[in-house]
Amino acid sequence: MTSERVTPVEPRAAPDLVELAKIVARQRAEMDRLRDQAATSAVVERAKGAVMALTGCPADAAGERLRRRAKAARRTLLEECWITLGTLAPTAHGPGKAADGAGTATPDFWSDWPAQAAPDDVAPALARLGQALVRVMTPQDLARCLLEHLAADLAADAVMIYARRPDGGLELTGHAGIDDKLAAQWSQVPPLSGIAALDALRSGEPRWLEDFAADAERYLLIGDPPERWRSRAWLPVLVGDSAEVCIGVLRGRAEPFTPRDRAHLRGVTGLCAGRLRAFDAPAERSADAATDAVQALFEALPVAAMLLTPLRAASGAVEDFRVEAATDQVGELLGRAGEAPAGRRLLEFRPALVAEPLWRGCLQVLATGQPYEGERFAHEEVVAGVAELFTYTARVAPLGDALVVSWIRHGSSDRQEHRLADIQRLGNLGWANWNLATREASWSTQVFTIVGRDSARGPVPLDELPELALPEDTPALTRAVNELGQEGRPFDIPFRIRTSGGIRHLRLVAEAVSDRHGTPVEVHGFVQDMTARRRAELALVESERAILTQHDVLQAERTLASLLQHALLPLANRPVHLAGLRVEVAYLPAQSGVHVGGDWFSTIELPDGDALLVVGDVAGHGVDAVATMAQLRFTAKGMVITGSSPTGALARLNTLLLHSRDSHTTATMVLARYSPRQRRLVWAQAGHLPLLLLRDGEARYLRRPRGMLLGATTTPVYEEAECRLEPGDRLILFTDGLVEHPPESIDRGLERLAEAVAAPPHDGPRSLGPLLTQLLPEVRRDDVCVVDVRVPEVREQ
Repeated sequence: MTSERVTPVEPRAAPDLVELAKIVARQRAEMDRLRDQAATSAVVERAKGAVMALTGCPADAAGERLRRRAKAARRTLLEECWITLGTLAPTAHGPGKAADGAGTATPDFWSDWPAQAAPDDVAPALARLGQALVRVMTPQDLARCLLEHLAADLAADAVMIYARRPDGGLELTGHAGIDDKLAAQWSQVPPLSGIAALDALRSGEPRWLEDFAADAERYLLIGDPPERWRSRAWLPVLVGDSAEVCIGVLRGRAEPFTPRDRAHLRGVTGLCAGRLRAFDAPAERSADAATDAVQALFEALPVAAMLLTPLRAASGAVEDFRVEAATDQVGELLGRAGEAPAGRRLLEFRPALVAEPLWRGCLQVLATGQPYEGERFAHEEVVAGVAELFTYTARVAPLGDALVVSWIRHGSSDRQEHRLADIQRLGNLGWANWNLATREASWSTQVFTIVGRDSARGPVPLDELPELALPEDTPALTRAVNELGQEGRPFDIPFRIRTSGGIRHLRLVAEAVSDRHGTPVEVHGFVQDMTARRRAELALVESERAILTQHDVLQAERTLASLLQHALLPLANRPVHLAGLRVEVAYLPAQSGVHVGGDWFSTIELPDGDALLVVGDVAGHGVDAVATMAQLRFTAKGMVITGSSPTGALARLNTLLLHSRDSHTTATMVLARYSPRQRRLVWAQAGHLPLLLLRDGEARYLRRPRGMLLGATTTPVYEEAECRLEPGDRLILFTDGLVEHPPESIDRGLERLAEAVAAPPHDGPRSLGPLLTQLLPEVRRDDVCVVDVRVPEVREQ
């Protein structure tokens, strides 16, 4: 018997809300994927631009060079782009120009640089880091990303990132794995000797601190206490021939950095060089009175805003925008709090913006000259130390060849109005008002959506509302509307309408407002779309009907199968004697479920005086299983009576199952023949459990001869086994319902059966009933069939 696991559903969860949650989850995952894709594309395009600026080649050729170098070094294209951005420094003379301005192409020395490949066991880790770097926006993000990347592979416990100050000292720009107190103590490092990070920056070579005692004498070690990290590495991040940033990797274990570890960390600094260059402060713009005036104007604006000028490719397409001026709030709204976007490329400042509606809105305004206003979005801000959620709308307006982007924060009344609209949309309901004196009506936008009516046609007057309903629902709705208008009696009534999307089930709840004389003058209420709920109710009713019908069919089938089973398996009221053996049988049907199983037995004395003992189990339940059981029971008996051996009978029964029925089924069986003259038991089995023999107070299972499940294969193999029974022996044949009781394993069930049979008897020879009571649970999920065979003592014969 098998069962299928069912995924639990939260009680009272509406099916449509569950589906909505799944859709939202998929949309969020898709948005994250698009953002990563956009950020990755921005990195690739920046790398191509660096190659173009250095070599003067077109964009396609630059992309091909990057791909060739990535393939030669066995790196991903994204890794190659990070390394390129950190290594190449475009000349100040422009692409394809010599320093003297004569127009001579610069030497293509970049193509001659060796493409050093990382070791094979390091390459996958570097590829993952290259992909993760597209989501890194600040040096602090980079430190956390590196610690997550290096913790498992190199057992790193902390990462620190230092940048060289103009005075030669160091400034801590990012850290992970250390507390804020320690970070504050080491946030500024003066230009002293004995600082490993400074030593690495000055020499341009890593410093591997692997002997704590020796390193403590040579360097001033970071830590409180310093013994917290027993091994360290300080690696300069080279940009061209110089290094301005140093990355520290600190480990708690006192082990040297292996050659693989060193190659891994060198690869990490190569990738980080490109990412760190994006964190550099924008180049100082030339002093320009107009530019300064624009920036001063924007700084005085009471809203978040920025001025953008488009940057076009050779084809004329817009590939980015330069932020000419911006207010202080822009960085926070773009997810880069504390950073100033002025003077930088927009996609360099926020690469993920290319996948957001604001980017498409900017392109749309450039193309059409018409202003753009985006959807409202929520943004969390900290006000007086408390996080609050505010609602914003982004707007884009043309200003000559430039664009002005502004964000408008909505007040509390605007937010409440927006929330009301959300409630109507999520609840699929809308409000409606009717003035009975002037016959004016007003509907919310959601009501037009619900009834499938164009808002340009206006709302439907109250007395004409019944005309929207189906003919069979019109009288009830008309009567309710008349009683409301004349007597002021409120109503809550369901009705159906026909729309382009099919039949919809609606609910209209309305009440009247009366004047001082009690005459209704105004009606207000709401309309709710109940289609999904009504369909669910109808489906539930239909399902209940089907279940009841199926239950009746199954109950009738169980009754029929039970009658057949009792007719085919007559049970003796007391033990019988066959060939000198005392045989007791028991059959117990399952107590759970509505099906009758296919367990069966056969105990007869053959014409030559031998005894035939058979126990079998047909797969499945119901009438089909009982019919197959009857076929096997009588056929096996006939074959043995006519002279077939146990193995020959099993082979023929296997063929019978394979070819006699359209719906293929299988069965297990034990077939044993006992000769009283030699007290010799010859038996064979087909995928069945072994026989249990009790002798001299010790219970053991007989070794099973080879035997395939009946009906499983056209080429089965069956073997016989022989056992000589002694006076006082007890032999038990049984089906799996006796020993298989989930969640307990069947092996444990077999052990319990052997222990129970070997226990000293307390009730004389008839102990099968108490044995079953001891072994079986209160509720049986499967049939149980047992044949208990005893060889009498010599004196009993």
